[in-house]
Amino acid sequence: MVMKIRKRNHPKPEEPGNPDDGSSEIMRETIFEAIRTQIRNDEPPETALTLNRLRAEGHSEEEAMKLIGCALSVEIFEAMKYGTPYDSERYRRNLERLPTLPF
Repeated sequence: MVMKIRKRNHPKPEEPGNPDDGSSEIMRETIFEAIRTQIRNDEPPETALTLNRLRAEGHSEEEAMKLIGCALSVEIFEAMKYGTPYDSERYRRNLERLPTLPF
């Protein structure tokens, strides 16, 4: 699976001097968009199954997306830090383990 990340223009935080430059929100939204794309394309199908399972277990949609984002972030981190390819099997295993966070 190849993920494309589109650069977007995001507004700056509204309060001057805010130590958060908005990058956390941008990262969260980028990861959520990648998850929504996986669900829309049914690739991998485990993403949608995991979202539905977590919702059925009582997690809010936001919390379920954050948990899935943790599993996706592992793949992004590995690829960026070590130059390794996307590991679809590890991603699927981490999705199956949620809400236990990936390691």
